[in-house]
Amino acid sequence: MTNVELREPNFKIVATNVSGEASSGAVFGVSYGLGMATTQVALIPLSNNRLLYKTAMQNLWNNFESANGKPVDRKLALVNVRYDSESLNLFFYTKVTTVVVADVVEFQ
Repeated sequence: MTNVELREPNFKIVATNVSGEASSGAVFGVSYGLGMATTQVALIPLSNNRLLYKTAMQNLWNNFESANGKPVDRKLALVNVRYDSESLNLFFYTKVTTVVVADVVEFQ
């Protein structure tokens, strides 16, 4: 892990509030939150996506790339990273959604 202090003006903010989202639905189950994590237990999953945070981060970078160009060979960092999750429980259906929002800075 790299630790950076943004004290000197050697960076610029290239994007704000870039977001990525991932969801997983299931039948005959329940979703619940414990602290920062949201969990889903179900008999019939409707998707194979079990790594919601990872998928949300990939979608965040895809959204950044579509608006700001490829991140390859650039000195980028995510700052002000926010993580949120929600769960939906209906009679037989449950859905978990994870959202990651961040600002992107580029170092010179």
